[in-house]
Amino acid sequence: MNRILKYIGLPLFAGSVTLSAGAQNHGIDEMQIRKLVYTQTAIMQLYVDTVNAAALTEDAIRGMLKELDPHSQYTPAKDVQALNEPLQGSFTGIGVSYNMNEDTLVVIQPTSGGPSERVGIVAGDKIVTVNDTSIAGVKMSREEIMKRLRGPKGTQVNLGVIRQGVKGVQSFTVTRDKIPVYTIDAWYMIDPTTGYIRISSFGQTTHDEFVAAAKELMQQGMKNLVLDLQGNGGGYLQAAVEMSDEFLSNGEMIVYTEGRTTGRKEYHAHAGKMNIDKVVVLVDGYTASAAEILSGAVQDNDRGTIVGRRTFAKGLVQRPIDLPDGSLVRLTVAHYYSPVGRCFQKPYVKGDKKSYDNDMMDRLNSGELMSADSIHFPDSLKYTTKGGRTVYGGGGIMPDVYVPLDTTIYTRLHRELSAKSCIIQTTLKYLDKYRKSLTKQYDIDAYRKAKTRKSEGKTYDSQTLTEGFLRFKQEFEVPEEMVSLLLEKAKEAKVEYTDSTLQATLPMVKLQLKALLARDLWDTSEYCQIMNPSNEIYLAGLKAIGVELKP
Repeated sequence: MNRILKYIGLPLFAGSVTLSAGAQNHGIDEMQIRKLVYTQTAIMQLYVDTVNAAALTEDAIRGMLKELDPHSQYTPAKDVQALNEPLQGSFTGIGVSYNMNEDTLVVIQPTSGGPSERVGIVAGDKIVTVNDTSIAGVKMSREEIMKRLRGPKGTQVNLGVIRQGVKGVQSFTVTRDKIPVYTIDAWYMIDPTTGYIRISSFGQTTHDEFVAAAKELMQQGMKNLVLDLQGNGGGYLQAAVEMSDEFLSNGEMIVYTEGRTTGRKEYHAHAGKMNIDKVVVLVDGYTASAAEILSGAVQDNDRGTIVGRRTFAKGLVQRPIDLPDGSLVRLTVAHYYSPVGRCFQKPYVKGDKKSYDNDMMDRLNSGELMSADSIHFPDSLKYTTKGGRTVYGGGGIMPDVYVPLDTTIYTRLHRELSAKSCIIQTTLKYLDKYRKSLTKQYDIDAYRKAKTRKSEGKTYDSQTLTEGFLRFKQEFEVPEEMVSLLLEKAKEAKVEYTDSTLQATLPMVKLQLKALLARDLWDTSEYCQIMNPSNEIYLAGLKAIGVELKP
């Protein structure tokens, strides 16, 4: 038993306390551990049927964690890499973004300077075989396809590619390499002095990505910033701290954590390096964790304006614990607190994850999402910032400017068309037919060359990066042919609708189709430039910063 305790106590993190030393002080009862070991041993040796030891152990771990908080979780070894990749900043693969057009992989864009681009794979190519195994027309899952495309750095994979206008299947040998994973989706100038940056999560490279994007926008004249954290589920604490440090003055508190055995740890700003005047942060009910840390730091220090709806309310700190078989436990060890002492975490009952997961539906049913007046905070949850403003605890960040949910924007028909992939499939089908002409009409090749030169630090024509898209944004209207393709997809998916519901749905669907075309021809920044003006939180953010969009 001492050997077991000694193993558990191996220092997994710098400065961690081994559990074998002074274990009783941390509530460890050797008798309880002995019970677990003896029970599993008895089952393995005496149970009437054959038992899978690994599955039994995993079920026991899950059972223990289930009785704790909603965010303490177990991840099997086979899923750990996929769990960590989005936050670690890279993975090894062939370097393409893609979509599935029915049952065929279509390359949306090869990674600039990546292994696929280096061998000549281009947007619109259809990858139909991987190492002589067909992946098209065989109903192979995305997970299985990705497993075949990814692999150790330096290994080779043979791809069979169908390209429009070229007969037969072309063969490409791609050497897998490290592929960056970006956490900043989009950045662009809204007007001559206002920039926009959207962060999808907080990973190891987020701060560096932000600094690079902000510097680029500042070179274009940015004085004020709209920072979009809508839907940002969080990530690494350190990334949120580094981001907050860019906005705050020296010594201002960013966040502090405190737990039963971890004590209190404070994080303070050092410089306030980013020379930005006004800051507006956009949030919604899915803005969580590290994104709430940044929002709370900006709000509590009176540094900017929070616009949107009450955030998710995840204020629990998880420590990753590596298990000997490569699996992982994320164990909650502390709470997050904002600079004025607000705990971000919403209330929960241990073991009742179902009620916790229904929180957003409860907000909808209570009327909170439609009106700030439906939210009532007791006086005990009131806090005051150093500037004298009243802010509230009790779960999440309550924005300074509340934006009610407009339930009329997306109709039932629109939700069904999206859920059954009719909209994205229409875009892929249209691009499959017209990619060549659209590429020529809007100088996409010149754009890609300029973008590659920019990423390599070479001289490039900056006008080439924006000229074609601006013409597309102003000129392009979704043609009837595209609407007909959409209705064909709806029929195939057995989506029912009336003429009146179709007419009510088409304006938003057409806008989304245009935005998806822009994303596939250019990038996510262009998608956001088309879609954002339909977002009520975005528009309220512009109003808060004093920007008026031109028609």
